[in-house]
Amino acid sequence: MRWRSCVIAAIGLVALVGAARAQGTYGIGRPATPAEIEGWNIDVDRDGGNLPEGRGSVAHGEEIFAQQCASCHGAKGQGGVGDRLVGGRGTLASAKPIKTIGSYWPYAPTLFDYIRRAMPQSAPQSLPPDDVYAVSAYLLYLNDLLPADAVLDATRLAAIKMPNRAMFVDDPRPDVKNVACVTGCSDGK
Repeated sequence: MRWRSCVIAAIGLVALVGAARAQGTYGIGRPATPAEIEGWNIDVDRDGGNLPEGRGSVAHGEEIFAQQCASCHGAKGQGGVGDRLVGGRGTLASAKPIKTIGSYWPYAPTLFDYIRRAMPQSAPQSLPPDDVYAVSAYLLYLNDLLPADAVLDATRLAAIKMPNRAMFVDDPRPDVKNVACVTGCSDGK
């Protein structure tokens, strides 16, 4: 008897869903408003598209980093519980590459994007744009990509050419491992 009740309920559910699909809606929810979409539209592309207004200095970034980031990434970004963020230039072709912002990261605007979305780990998306620009400036300074007195904004961030940028090969197929080799490649790959 219990089995029969389950079958009848399943048939009823299928009929209900079929009727809703025939009308083009499931009868729940509503389309998102432009304001709601805008609230989630925070991605920044590699060329700096969609960077928000704001600005931040290396000095302010050092303060924010000490408060929000150093407990995981070390006082000067040298690593700890969290990843190492500084150094590693010239190590990518070595047996033990050190992948950091300065050695590996290909596009400076995506640094802003990552910090804004994911950091600090205990409160992602909690830093205002000025603080994210400041932390980005400080990290780029620690990697010898900005002077100590630099102030970063959308235009300046988008103009930064990262040291490893040319070593990335575009492949529009995200599901395929790119086998292109640029320099120093072995035949055994």
